[in-house]
Amino acid sequence: MITVFGTVAFDAIQTPFGKVDRCLGGSATYFSVAASFFSRVQLVAVVGEDFTDDDASIFAGRNIDLDGLQRVAGEKSFFWSGEYGYDLNVAKTRDTQLNVFANFRPTLTATQRKAPVIFLANAEPDLQLEVLEQCESPRIAALDTMNLWIATARDALTRVFRRVDLVIINEAEVRQYTNEANLIKGARQILALGVKTLVIKRGEYGVLMMTNDAVFAAPAYPLEAVFDPTGAGDTFAGGFLGYLASCAEGNDADLRRAIIFGSTLASFTVEKFSLDRLREITIDDVYARYREFRALTHFEDFEV
Repeated sequence: MITVFGTVAFDAIQTPFGKVDRCLGGSATYFSVAASFFSRVQLVAVVGEDFTDDDASIFAGRNIDLDGLQRVAGEKSFFWSGEYGYDLNVAKTRDTQLNVFANFRPTLTATQRKAPVIFLANAEPDLQLEVLEQCESPRIAALDTMNLWIATARDALTRVFRRVDLVIINEAEVRQYTNEANLIKGARQILALGVKTLVIKRGEYGVLMMTNDAVFAAPAYPLEAVFDPTGAGDTFAGGFLGYLASCAEGNDADLRRAIIFGSTLASFTVEKFSLDRLREITIDDVYARYREFRALTHFEDFEV
């Protein structure tokens, strides 16, 4: 079981391949849908009165507990508007409206506190820590962050890093946080804070995972059609932690498989706008692409 704290939101997105003026988004939305393929998810988020039953249908029929999804009358949901050029690794933010999320201070239920896995999606670090401190000794405490918090709340972010087991971060953020051009050296600095596992998202170049004892790299799944990268990182985190939560041990082999499952789910997300592609796929589709992913990276040893 996983408890996830994050946003359920609306997005307006423009890419070279089209645009949508209002679609479902939010870190906790992507994460929950992806993670629910493997584990039960307890969603902790807040929405406004503009969030309809039709919007909530994305969670229907999935292994997602919505007891922690609060609705606030008279308020609007979190809103983000962004634009991508042909470099789909870079999003230009046009507008961010916190709306109902601005004053959200969740109080976890007893069941949410006891989840063996907790994921703190991108949010202000002090708020992430506030949620984490309500949890009762999770087996895995993980978080995501962004460049804004590194620039404006670095000390608070460091405090949260020291309290979690696993950090998901992109390569530009590693360099920004550590002031280290070499990605491996920068990763070692973050691990030295007490983080057990560092997962570095590298966009179209894949994922790099590091612990104090091992390094694992996986490519991105090659796609001919990439329409919208929004939510790919949160989908990756959901697939990764969802699979890991289903594992009894969480050893190195489990972590490596989790990386591929996370990458597999993310590869579906980018094929259409919003969560439209995730709505369509089944667990059999996920397993089939996972096997293709494995074949993509498999090679035989040689004999001397």
